[in-house]
Amino acid sequence: MNLTIDIGNTCTKLVAFDNQTIVEARRIEHGEYALLHEFAMSYSFDAGICSSVIDIDDDTRNTIDGLPFEVIYLESGVTPIPIINKYKTPFTLGSDRLAAAVGAYMRSQGHDVLVVDIGTCITYDFVTSRGEYLGGNISPGPRIRLSALHEHTGKLPLVSRRGDTPSLGYDTTTAIRSGVLRGVEYELRGYIEEFSEKYPSLLVYLTGGVRLDLHISEKKCIFADDFIVPEGLNRILTYNKELSQK
Repeated sequence: MNLTIDIGNTCTKLVAFDNQTIVEARRIEHGEYALLHEFAMSYSFDAGICSSVIDIDDDTRNTIDGLPFEVIYLESGVTPIPIINKYKTPFTLGSDRLAAAVGAYMRSQGHDVLVVDIGTCITYDFVTSRGEYLGGNISPGPRIRLSALHEHTGKLPLVSRRGDTPSLGYDTTTAIRSGVLRGVEYELRGYIEEFSEKYPSLLVYLTGGVRLDLHISEKKCIFADDFIVPEGLNRILTYNKELSQK
């Protein structure tokens, strides 16, 4: 069995895999070392892999390194992966973006894939049907946009993402919320429609902590999937285990 550890900006996702099958998934807060250790000891793991978009503190690293099985750390541009990374600066590519690209491609071989991860940031990553990662874009996520309007103006309030989002805001709160969330939706629709025109076999995977209701004609090719990153990590771990056995 394999353990994947995905350390994000707001929490850590732990997933247990039996080959390619998800057995259990759990989210924990940063710093919950005992819960990380407890989950890791709940199964007979053979190996693990860790991806992090933040600097790993010493206590977390010590917990991971102290597990009774080897855990590799995914390093973009260093760790072998089962796709071709054509990013000009591979060492700067976020490991979560790389894992998502691998997960989407391995699930959809024969198709071009666009992965959209909506969280603290919104990332767009594209892999060709030949397994070539060509790159992607990063933009602020909804929470950052809402915070920026409050922090960089004199009087605009800090507005929650949850609530009414009319076509036209009827007060300042709904004007901000609708402006941000509908702006994000229009941004996503633009990317998806542009890539769908360029790549007729395109499949789009939406992942991350924010869900949006997209009303576009290509919706049959769009899949919401919370496990693209863990699946990619598991594929990368399996790939490295196979290489070590050759």
